[in-house]
Amino acid sequence: MFINIFNSSYNSNSQAKNIDDYGLITLMYHRFDENKYPSTNIRMEDFIKQMNMIRSEKITFVNPNNFEESLKNFNQKKALITIDDGFESFYEKAWPFLQKNRIPFILFVSTREVGKNGYMTWSEIKEIHESEIGFIGNHSHSHEYLVDDKYDSIKEDLSKSISIFKSELGSNSPFFSYPFGEYSNNFKKIVNELDFKYAFGQHSGVIFKSKNMLELPRYPINEKYGKLDRFKTILKTLPFKYKSIKPEERYISDKNNPPKVLIEFDKNINNLKSINCFSNEENEWRNSIINFIEENKLEIKLRGKFVTERGRINCSLREKNGYYRWLGLQFVVAEIN
Repeated sequence: MFINIFNSSYNSNSQAKNIDDYGLITLMYHRFDENKYPSTNIRMEDFIKQMNMIRSEKITFVNPNNFEESLKNFNQKKALITIDDGFESFYEKAWPFLQKNRIPFILFVSTREVGKNGYMTWSEIKEIHESEIGFIGNHSHSHEYLVDDKYDSIKEDLSKSISIFKSELGSNSPFFSYPFGEYSNNFKKIVNELDFKYAFGQHSGVIFKSKNMLELPRYPINEKYGKLDRFKTILKTLPFKYKSIKPEERYISDKNNPPKVLIEFDKNINNLKSINCFSNEENEWRNSIINFIEENKLEIKLRGKFVTERGRINCSLREKNGYYRWLGLQFVVAEIN
């Protein structure tokens, strides 16, 4: 969830000075013109405006075939388009527009759903796979709440999807998208063991040269969180570089809820004391209580437990010329009291 925790007004024509690392902004979509699902839907007229806005801001669309190379140089503004689930509305609505305008993307599919009512067929997926702009990513087999399962069950599910990928497309994908954006240390370990190179969640933020490519952030875009003024703000976000975040485990139970959150930021971030954080403990979004233990180490004190399925913390820091550093965290709550 993208909470507007800063003043988003800025001059869209201004150019940021002294920024040598824009990172990579990754956007996540699901359905297109399926208005009865507002939490996962985007209207095509808005989607087209968003894609045009990316180009007008001189932001380069990243081709997934060159993803590894794109991570080596962040001195230009870049965006990666991703679509989860492989709904038929993507093929009917968005695919013709992306194909006509040569906009590259990753389409994440769950192999169990392929061919079912409302989902794309393997023939349609192969059409995209064989194009120069579409790349197919793995989204598990079942798309269940796998993070709640034991090691063997998760590995069996992913192994089945890999087998189907190899049978239908000739090989598995190096890209993985966690169902519901939910992962744990156990889940990441399995993804690594199965030779995925990159894995995406649904926590907001900008990709930078991180130590861990298996918990990459994305901005979820839908009817509510895809309005153009908010989308402009997303395009003005920068990486909020950090050295470590504790707890590393994002899957929490009643025993460690609320988690004790400690973030060690990069020492080169200016004016860190002006950071602004929000969190949704006790199912209420509000300013987080923050405390600097050291100059670049921040403790976030939660007032109570996360009582919904997903606990979130979002932090931002204003930079020059209307840019903002952004960091989003998502915790998965195993037991809800």
